[in-house]
Amino acid sequence: MKRKHYSAAFKAKIVVETLRETKTVMQIAVQNGLHPNLVTKWKQAALAGLPDLFEQQTDEQEKAAAQEEKIAELYQEIGRLTTQVNWLKKKSGLDVESL
Repeated sequence: MKRKHYSAAFKAKIVVETLRETKTVMQIAVQNGLHPNLVTKWKQAALAGLPDLFEQQTDEQEKAAAQEEKIAELYQEIGRLTTQVNWLKKKSGLDVESL
């Protein structure tokens, strides 16, 4: 006998329904043609994964902030180098753009 495979979206729908607690796990399982143990297993997996979900968001926010800081530093460096190049052009008396 071949096992059924359920999509992540379907599992999430079932877990959300169990978290609402408007119906029992048994009622949800029967309505969706599932075994109650499977519904309970999905719910436990979802609850166990919630802390990781929020940690990933924090990590992503930290990475984005670090990237923004690096971009700001690079723009400062560009400004500093542009100023130095312009000063050197002026002091050397050469018109580099006509060469």
